[in-house]
Amino acid sequence: MSIGNSPEDERPFEGDREDALPSIGRALQQARIAAGLTVDDVSNATRVRNAIVHAIEADDFASCGGDVYARGHIRTLAKAVHLDPEPLLARFSAERGGRPAPTPAAPLFEAERIRPERRGPNWTAAMVAAIVAVVGFVGFTAFKGGDDSGARDQVAEGSTPTSSTSASATPKKDSEPADTEPAPSDSAIAAAPQDKVTVQVSAPDGRSWISAKDHNGRLLFDGLLKQGESKTFQDSAKINLVLGDAGAIQLYVNGKKIEDDFRPGAVERLTYTKGDPQVG
Repeated sequence: MSIGNSPEDERPFEGDREDALPSIGRALQQARIAAGLTVDDVSNATRVRNAIVHAIEADDFASCGGDVYARGHIRTLAKAVHLDPEPLLARFSAERGGRPAPTPAAPLFEAERIRPERRGPNWTAAMVAAIVAVVGFVGFTAFKGGDDSGARDQVAEGSTPTSSTSASATPKKDSEPADTEPAPSDSAIAAAPQDKVTVQVSAPDGRSWISAKDHNGRLLFDGLLKQGESKTFQDSAKINLVLGDAGAIQLYVNGKKIEDDFRPGAVERLTYTKGDPQVG
């Protein structure tokens, strides 16, 4: 007795004679037993349900859903038990009066049909769309801000802040040594306009992530300030700073050094106006 089958499954049909040609179902059952396979083995290999395998081996093809599907099951099961399917199919056609007419798809044929998996929301596409939208918005904001020629002057890195030049003006020689000498020169201090706030951020002894915004909240800079580098920001009213490692940063506001003793690794949020230096 094979595992997965009841004794009745392996018992010969009553009335079978040794000299009689076995039926289609009996031939499939005998080939399965000779191959040492159980109904469960055949079902797992062919994806045909156990109930349908049992029914076909009993020559009951009603559960197949039609002659077309029955022929497909016979072919599939015959190959699984190493049996030539063509004689069985010819016999099936002869018993059914020739080749059957096409049969419409029936829900009973679910055994050989792989059901589609339910798909969840496409979070990857949504994330990509969100990133593209953010990048587009930032680019549009930067472009629009660059066209505003008289509202605010943002001082480019290493340039000397003046009241008559824009961020695209040629840097003066007085402020070029900022990478090697964090402190601004006397001329840079004297040139700081009185009607604006000018903030110079330097990293003489380390590096730190910094973020700078003007009084309207427009982002002036957001990134890593490496050791020896400096950035200068200017606005008509206020500069908002976020320092990722305040202990590595040296500040000059309106030409004057900020003497606050920032701890290494401390995150500081600072605001400076035209009347400073003092921490906002």
